[in-house]
Order: sequence, then C-alpha cells, then structure tokens
Amino acid sequence: MGLDLYAKVEPYLDFEEEIYTLHREFLRFVMTKDLDNIIDIGCGQGYFLENLKVNKKKYFGIDLSAEQIKVCQEKNLNAKAIDLKDVKEKFDCATAIFDVLNYIPKKDLKAFILTTNIVLNQGAYFIFDVNSYFGFDEVAQGCITIDLEDRFIAIDANFEDNKLQTDITLFEKQKNGLFSKQSDSIIQEYHTKEFLIKLLEDTGFEIKEIKEFNLHTDETADKLIFICKKIA
Repeated sequence: MGLDLYAKVEPYLDFEEEIYTLHREFLRFVMTKDLDNIIDIGCGQGYFLENLKVNKKKYFGIDLSAEQIKVCQEKNLNAKAIDLKDVKEKFDCATAIFDVLNYIPKKDLKAFILTTNIVLNQGAYFIFDVNSYFGFDEVAQGCITIDLEDRFIAIDANFEDNKLQTDITLFEKQKNGLFSKQSDSIIQEYHTKEFLIKLLEDTGFEIKEIKEFNLHTDETADKLIFICKKIA
C-alpha cells in the first residue's frame, strides 16, 4: 500500500486546518478525562504526538510507514515503525486518528480491535474516527493536481463498491533536470456504524459515545468519532 509515497506528498496537500480541528477534538477528550500513557496507532508524521508532548503526557506512536516515522524521529518524538501486534507495553488510552480503521480491510478489522484490546489496561479508553458514507462519497473522492517548480503531484480518488481507491503519482525533478516518476495506490473501506458496534462489543469494549463530526463540510457529518472503554 502506498503509505510511504503518501508521506512524501502529504506536506503539499494543505490539510493543516483539518488536522488541527480533528486533533483538537481528540485532545479535548484526553485532557477532560486526564488520560495519560497513550498509544497513537497510525501516528503518521506525529502531529498528535506533538500535542501530547506539549501537554506533558506520556505517549508512544506507531505507524507501518517508515517514511512517516522518520519524520517523527526527526522531531524527537517517541515513535516506531512497528505493527500493533509487536507492541509489548500496556497503555491507558489508544487513539487511531484520521480514519486509520478505514485503511484496514473488513476481514482484518476484528483482529485489529482484539490486538488493540490486548495492549490496553482494564478500563482504558479506545478513541477513533472513521469516515461516514457521505465522507467517502461526497468528500473524499475526486482529483487533485499540484504543480510546483520541482515536482508535480496528481491524486485521483474513486469510491465504488464501498471502497475508496486513491491513486497517487509524484514526479520529482532530478539534478540532471529530468523528472523521476513514482506511483502507488491506497485502498480504504467504508465500515457501517452497525458493523463497528458489533465488532467492538464482541471484542471487550463498551461504547460510551458515537459522535457525528463535521470536518470538511457543514452540510452533513463526514466522520464518526467512537469513544470506547475496555471492559473485558
């Protein structure tokens, strides 16, 4: 999957406002509940980890993209490029921000949530967001092109059969004046609220709240935020 290529183009996508808005929502919950000892699953380039660090929280970030973790380590953040199943520590809160669960195929999602349960202490919180159907169908799909002096980025996202395929192409100017080309794809899956509720209840979590959240538009909620507590 093209997560490493996405890491290269992400700084040019102008999502700073959306990142700030969603992270503020998660951080508000962390601070209100006075949570500490937090694992951020799919931490990306560490934006949420920076918020936790500034607020003196104990934290650990993981991501499958070595490119993303390289950025975290350049910021002196506590993060590693490892799979969740290889984490040995226990935490009092787990976060998975910016539709991390949508990147996980439906057939693998129960195993992921079970593994999340394993790395949490009893009574710990699991907080995550997913894209709504509207978020996929009306917001996420479409085309973006970015034309800069030393690079050209093209992103084409198509939502069909409850899956969003995002094709990424990057042309970068080399020292000889020629451009090199990289291309890859990312697949995300739409998960219904009912499907997620059943999975969470079957894997030892109590759902405390499901919040509709408007991130990209005021028209209709494009995200759902799940606040869950480990009870088994």
